[in-house]
Amino acid sequence: MDALSDVLKTVRLEGALYVSAEFTAPWCINSRYGRMRAGQRLAGADHVIPFHHVIDGQCSIRLEEGGDVIDAVAGDLLLMPRDDRHLMGSDLSHPPLIADSFDVSTPRPDDTLIELGGGGGGEATSFVCGFLACNKSVSRPLLDALPRLLRIPIGDGKGFAMVQELLRVGMRESRRASAGAQPLLAKLAELLFVEALRRYIESLPPDGKGWLAGVRDTQVGRALALIHGDPGRNWTVDELARLAAMSRSALAERFTALVGESPMQYITRWRLALAAQMLRSSRDPIVRIAEQAGYESEAAFTRAFKREFGAPPAGWRRAAVAAA
Repeated sequence: MDALSDVLKTVRLEGALYVSAEFTAPWCINSRYGRMRAGQRLAGADHVIPFHHVIDGQCSIRLEEGGDVIDAVAGDLLLMPRDDRHLMGSDLSHPPLIADSFDVSTPRPDDTLIELGGGGGGEATSFVCGFLACNKSVSRPLLDALPRLLRIPIGDGKGFAMVQELLRVGMRESRRASAGAQPLLAKLAELLFVEALRRYIESLPPDGKGWLAGVRDTQVGRALALIHGDPGRNWTVDELARLAAMSRSALAERFTALVGESPMQYITRWRLALAAQMLRSSRDPIVRIAEQAGYESEAAFTRAFKREFGAPPAGWRRAAVAAA
């Protein structure tokens, strides 16, 4: 299995599609999904990554606060890794509608699910919107590696027509409350996201830096996959280098250059991220979580955790539970 697949298994993404829309020019919407709207569907997550997949037509998008305008056409995936509020439409200067206020209860007579609609009657644009839910602490390497808004063309990929047809079928069956529709939509959302990541990684410059550049690299990607696949193991740089078919010094230098920190620093941060997830999702005592994170004492774990997250484990757990 490739390094990206190995790493994504541990990031624990869960996908869902939540709306289908068709607007006619001129139109503009102001949108942000927001973690709270995921409700109990994904209660174990504390972050959402919304996306829009353009099915037909074209549109533009930018962050609400400003920045570059991105033009999108059919087959493009528009991704907001930090769930930023954004403007999307045929004309971004057109007075926007707030997407949160739309009535999504009325189906079309032909039973093809169009939950949102409107506009001025001109050229039509149709798209589906979805989100990936994740735990922010364990997904931080991925989230930090992505820009706040990106467009990824995936419409020319092999099998894309089949994916689009499955989307249409899944949305229609979901509207009918058919058995198995929601799991299908969730898997399709994950499929779109992973394909988008693959395309984005391929587009990175050869001398690019960052976590995704490390995943793309053969040896460093192998080391990352090993770390994520067995975080509790007593890893050493020597062992990682041997399994990645590199010398110790070569791996340490290349890993640091690409990922931005040494292999051992990365392992420490990853174990603390997993510990934060356990604090949030389980009732295990802190001393037990400290042991699983590789710390011989609760005091040492508490100091390291506070340096990383700004609060001791007990306080962080109380705040996380209260927020959930």
